[in-house]
Amino acid sequence: METTSPTVERGVSAGVGRKVDGYLLAAFPWYGLDEAFTGSRWLMQVGTAADGTVEHGATGHGEEPTIKVETAQGTDRFAVVVTVASRPVRRSADGTGVLEATSVSTAAWLAGAGLLSQTWPSQMDRSLRQDWLDQQTMLAWELADDLDGESWSELTLPVDGVPTPFRYRESEYGWVLAGSASEGPDGVHIGAYGRGMSAYGLGFAVVKDITAYET
Repeated sequence: METTSPTVERGVSAGVGRKVDGYLLAAFPWYGLDEAFTGSRWLMQVGTAADGTVEHGATGHGEEPTIKVETAQGTDRFAVVVTVASRPVRRSADGTGVLEATSVSTAAWLAGAGLLSQTWPSQMDRSLRQDWLDQQTMLAWELADDLDGESWSELTLPVDGVPTPFRYRESEYGWVLAGSASEGPDGVHIGAYGRGMSAYGLGFAVVKDITAYET
């Protein structure tokens, strides 16, 4: 499967000013939970290529998670939807290299890394968290590159009302899933992660007005 290294896909926040401005620059549709979800919605950040092209981003639903040590993970109830532009293998903006194609594995990697970024294992000293995070992030990347492995199961959820297969896994920190919303040049891959909200009852839909996610 085509996937991209962790250092490339971490991305950066696009632009300054309003957080939504980066989302508005995307040439692909954003996805979030469908209208069945009636809770809070909020923006996270977008990831860009070296030339500033928006490649992916995430929308949040529920309670904004915290990684503070004193906050019990069991109180978090959130789901984050990651949208990744479908891209073929292509030359880098400066012409010096090749960028790998995006895929469901890319969405799975971003979702897995996102869940870890909102996680702080109990009984862990603050000074040790970065080492733990680096180790677990690499493991998430390896899992994302093996979507047919035994760590994943299949889960069918609606995307714009159409039953769509996803790869799904659970861990002690929450759940992660990934699939494709559509094919073709305008298609996107969808990743999601969460905690305290069951993935089994979720549905995804194109966000009609991304500015509605501003808080």
